[in-house]
Formats: sequence, structure tokens, C-alpha cells
Amino acid sequence: MAETSVAGYAAGGTRRPNLKGLWTALAPWAFPIALLVVWEIAARSGLVTARLMPAPTTIAATFWRSLLDGTLLVHTLASTERALIGLAIGGGLGFVAGVVNGLWKPAETLLDSTLQMVRNIPHLALIPLVILWFGIGETAKIFLVSIGVFFPIYINTFYGVRTIDPQLVEMASVYGLDRKALIRRIILPGALPSILVGLRYALGFMWLTLIVAETISATSGIGYMTMNAREFLQTDMVLLGIIVYALLGKLADVATRAIEKRVLVWHPAYQVKPGDGQ
Repeated sequence: MAETSVAGYAAGGTRRPNLKGLWTALAPWAFPIALLVVWEIAARSGLVTARLMPAPTTIAATFWRSLLDGTLLVHTLASTERALIGLAIGGGLGFVAGVVNGLWKPAETLLDSTLQMVRNIPHLALIPLVILWFGIGETAKIFLVSIGVFFPIYINTFYGVRTIDPQLVEMASVYGLDRKALIRRIILPGALPSILVGLRYALGFMWLTLIVAETISATSGIGYMTMNAREFLQTDMVLLGIIVYALLGKLADVATRAIEKRVLVWHPAYQVKPGDGQ
């Protein structure tokens, strides 16, 4: 009879739980959960003022109430739409500029110095000028988000293209690849890890910019919801808006990491190793 593996089974043939994998899944949530518990205890015991810092259970009740009446969904969808439009515009332009400047030296000479000067201007400092240009409508908000996401993607795309191994390019030339095939099959795949890092940074700037942009005379969006709640001293709604922003940011980061694992399966850094608990 084959001997049962001690590592794989406990007595009685029951498979042992993968404790390492369970810990890997739960560890990122340990600190937030502990923080919520401490916050709840402090609010209920009176260590913090309920009007200034409502208990998590109070915020949860506000979340449920606003979800049922549709308020939260409407504002979240409005914010998400602005964020995605700004990401598509600014991220697309940043990607194109990074590829062009990375591949073509004259373009870098003409454009990069100007872009670096503009990059060092805090884009949120442009709000008064943006209002003069575009007014207080949707265009101003989308423009600010586009500026916020442009530079992280541009810088990382440019860096990724410029740091392609020259030996790979030389080998591709030896095999007779034309310039179009070289870009599609060597340069862009090689630059993809850096581009995706830029995307993760851009998503953070996207939500940060949107928080501020939605305070500019908006009539919808999470920023509008929190500003309106502030006027009526609804601290629970203000905190709910902040938490929703944080969750949306986390969701965007998780989605980007999933894309990384899928499109970079060939990359050694993204391959699952034995013993990783997966």
C-alpha cells in the first residue's frame, strides 16, 4: 500500500489546510481590521467624540442607507466615469509620448525638456487657471485628471522603452525583423513591466486629483457628496466618501496587478514559484 504523505495529509487521511496560503490571503487585511476594532471601541467608550469620528458601525449604517436610496451608487458612478475618461485621455497621451520620445531621439530633444518642466508644476495648482479656461463643468475635472495621470505613465513608458536590452534589439535585427515588428514583438513587451508600474502610480494620482476636482462646483460625484455632507456636519457621510475613495483605489490597484500577472506570465518576476502557497 502506498504510504500516505505526511506533508500532505494529517491522521485519518484529512488534508491539512494550507496555513501559509491562508495567512498570505488574510495578512493584508489584518491591520485594517485591527484599526476598525480599536476605532469602534474608542468611539463607543467616549475616547473620541462621536460627532467628529463616528463609530465604524455608524458609518456602515450610513453606507447601507445611502446604498438603498441610490445616492451612493449615483455618485460613485459619476466619479468612476470621470476617472476612467481622464485615465483614457491622459494615459493614452502619456503612453504615446513615452513611446515616441523613447524610440526617436529628435522627439526627445524637442519635447522631453518641456514635459519635465511642466511635470514639476503641481497640477492641482492649475485649478484657478483651469477654471478660467474651461469653467466649472465636466471638462475642467476631466482635464485635471488627465494631467494627473499623464506623467506617471509617460515617465515609466519612456524609461521602459529606453532600457530594452540592446542585445535583444540586435538579435531581432539579425533575424530580419523590420521596425514595426521590432516595436510590436520586442520593445513594447520588454517595456510592459515598467508601463504597468506607471499605470499603478497613475491610478493613485487619478483618485487623488478627482477628490479635489470634484470640489469645484460639482453637482454629482463622491467629492460633491462629501462636501455637501460637510455643510450639514454629517461626519459619517464624509468618512464614508473617504472610505469609498480608498476602496475604489484598492480595487483599481488589484485590477492592475491581475493584469500584470496575466500579460507578464512570461516574465520571471511574475511566475509562481513552488512553495508560494498558490
